[in-house]
Amino acid sequence: MSQEVLSQSEIDALLSAISTGEMSADELKKEEQEKKVKVYDFKRALRFSKDQIRSLTRVHENFARLMTTFFSAQLRTYVQISVASADQIPYEEFIRSIPNMTILNVFEVPPLDGRILMEVNPNIGYAMLDRVLGGKGESVNKIDNLTEIETKIMRNLFERTFEYLQEAWSTITEINPVLTDLEVNPQFLQMVSPNETVVVISLNTTIGDTSGMINICIPHVVLEPIIPKLSVHYWMQTNNKERLPEEAAILEKRIKKAYVPIVAELGNAQITVEDFLSIGIGDVLELQQHIEAPLLVKVGQIPKFMAQPGQSSKKLAVQILEILKEGENDDE
Repeated sequence: MSQEVLSQSEIDALLSAISTGEMSADELKKEEQEKKVKVYDFKRALRFSKDQIRSLTRVHENFARLMTTFFSAQLRTYVQISVASADQIPYEEFIRSIPNMTILNVFEVPPLDGRILMEVNPNIGYAMLDRVLGGKGESVNKIDNLTEIETKIMRNLFERTFEYLQEAWSTITEINPVLTDLEVNPQFLQMVSPNETVVVISLNTTIGDTSGMINICIPHVVLEPIIPKLSVHYWMQTNNKERLPEEAAILEKRIKKAYVPIVAELGNAQITVEDFLSIGIGDVLELQQHIEAPLLVKVGQIPKFMAQPGQSSKKLAVQILEILKEGENDDE
């Protein structure tokens, strides 16, 4: 709770008023007991606590890291995406804050109600298109309706990021994002009422030498069913949850059914690069392994056993002779 700090002159004037009888101590107490009125703007309703906003920020910080890796691989250029801010504002204010012509990805997130909007600044969008089409990743000044080919490319790019959005949101709830529309004019897009509170996650985005913003607009109606899960208490309870014996048994059963590669090495050799370049058909490489020496058996690249070669049912086989102790204690 904020308190007003008085200056020394104000303190002196207050003491003087009390001593001269102009103001009584009872009047001061009465003023303190009166209920103070706090101004509330119904057009800018704050429906989320700072704690809940921080939880959404953490989720989208993870999403930003995953998108950075994805777009770096897809565009094959320098990409950096990070969360710049997270605010709750009226939907009308968000629409006024973005360019008149921009790239708007609208998608549903079942089983949650409502739709989420991902606004991509045209500088970023055209830089991505230029890079995908074989360019240097330079942006263009034109802001116009996308052609059918450009629309298809943009849809494919951002639809493939939905699996990373799903992974980032998995700490809160399971969602299945589905792209429903791609618009360029925000005036034609009316997802919720103008005064509806939305959370806007702004992402600083750099593609090569081009920089801009990606804004994710999440209406209150989408987050309403999962608001309790956005609290710190829920995150702490989730992190400290003990695994049930039934879950441990199922996990152990699945691990036992997992396949691991096993390799029996007949031997190895070292040669110079010059000899390697001159190797031809019919040449023989001498292995640094005696013919009667046991073979090293690796499980997932980790030495685990010593064995001798042989045959079983007309197939090559090895018979385990020794279990390597260092292999058992290896944590990899």
